[in-house]
Amino acid sequence: MSNLISVDLDESGLPAPTPEIEQERRVAIFDLLEENRFALPARGETPAPNGPFKLTLSIIERRLVFAIADETGNPLGEFHLSLSPFRQVIKDYFQICESYFDAVKRLPPAQIEAIDMGRRGIHDEGSRVLLDRLEGKVITDHATARRLFTLICVLHFKG
Repeated sequence: MSNLISVDLDESGLPAPTPEIEQERRVAIFDLLEENRFALPARGETPAPNGPFKLTLSIIERRLVFAIADETGNPLGEFHLSLSPFRQVIKDYFQICESYFDAVKRLPPAQIEAIDMGRRGIHDEGSRVLLDRLEGKVITDHATARRLFTLICVLHFKG
């Protein structure tokens, strides 16, 4: 099976998330574990490892770290991605999420929907950046990348 059965976030050293950010994290992990596509490609003469997989995401020294293990927890490897390509889209995503959470409290549904459309567009942009960065490292789909992008944003949250 080429999927994730466990996703953990190493949030050590990060500020406590707001209730909204915590909710985003819970929903993203739940949705990700319900349905995802995640496989590791073959490396040269080494065949691709079989899933299912466990994933731990963390940020170490300003780099996004994907630590991948098999279903029993044996490490299969890890790779590090620069956060630089994500910085602007994460900033934009947090700004529009803040507008969205504020709008839900005080604006009519039509305005909330317009902000949410913008939020989804930025979210899609972030998942496209992630898909580009994962090329050759992980085989996944757009829906899985969207949920992983949400988790990257949660890790990037500065309080």
